Amino acid sequence: MANRFSIAMCTYNGAGYVAEQLASIAAQTRTPDELVVCDDCSVDETVRVVERFAASVGFHVALHVNERNLGSTRNFEQAIGLCSGGLIALSDQDDVWMPRKLERMEEVFDRQPGVGLVFTDAEIVDEALRPLGERLWERVGFDRRMRRLVGGGRALDVLLPGWTVTGATMAFRSEFRPLVLDIPDNLAMIHDGWVALVVAAVAGVAFIDEPLIKYRQHSRQQIGAPKKKKAGAGLGEIRAALVRSNPYGGLIEIGGRVRQRLVERHDDFDSGHALLLLDARLKHLRAREAMPARRVRRLRPVLRELLSWRYHLYSKGVYSAVKDLLV
Repeated sequence: MANRFSIAMCTYNGAGYVAEQLASIAAQTRTPDELVVCDDCSVDETVRVVERFAASVGFHVALHVNERNLGSTRNFEQAIGLCSGGLIALSDQDDVWMPRKLERMEEVFDRQPGVGLVFTDAEIVDEALRPLGERLWERVGFDRRMRRLVGGGRALDVLLPGWTVTGATMAFRSEFRPLVLDIPDNLAMIHDGWVALVVAAVAGVAFIDEPLIKYRQHSRQQIGAPKKKKAGAGLGEIRAALVRSNPYGGLIEIGGRVRQRLVERHDDFDSGHALLLLDARLKHLRAREAMPARRVRRLRPVLRELLSWRYHLYSKGVYSAVKDLLV
């Protein structure tokens, strides 16, 4: 199946790394049809590096230099909107892609027409691209259970927190762009979490259990991989978890905004099933957020959530129920 594959890249003062990222794009076994670069008012040599690259490759490179600084979310929104391909991959300015990244992702899209988004694992490396001995999925907690849920059609539940899919590891079908854009910039997630979540609401999600980028960690990047959790905390860590608060409000706001977008675009996308799932998840989150201050009064709402099986579907089962009763 013939696809046009676009890459949406955002740059900002990335001259120290962007040449390596661009070189890895040029070295893809599946050459992109288009690279759209939106530069957010860089004051270093980033634009010149991109211009030299554009003159040296055989595929189209569209460089847009912003008149004013937009910030990463608005800049990615712009880059996505300018892409003309049927498949759109997102790219940061400071990573390095493995040669078969686009080829492997396109294979999945071609093999599974119902899949709207594909993401991969990544190798975490330091500033000099030296491996740190970890994968990105380990850091974000995308473990076997989460993979089973995504494989079983529950990607929406897995992706709601917004940190599972990193933008540089994803590609999606451009037919979902009207659902993705505009990207909210006032939620507890950035552009990549939003893109993955709204596409997952109306289409299949597939993942490639292979590190197809070198995810560079350095002091000047915006987000980076989550910090590694300390091992061996044992019972003390469990006790600490019991007294930590949970960001129900943030999740409720994210879920509500996704629901609003699905309703707004209901004429274009079949979102009925997703709305039912979201409503059930939001009901559970609101129930947990509204637990009475007095422990004795929590028994009824906890039992209600247990009997509805929502603790098992959307939280950590009995563990979460006990936490709500005791904390």
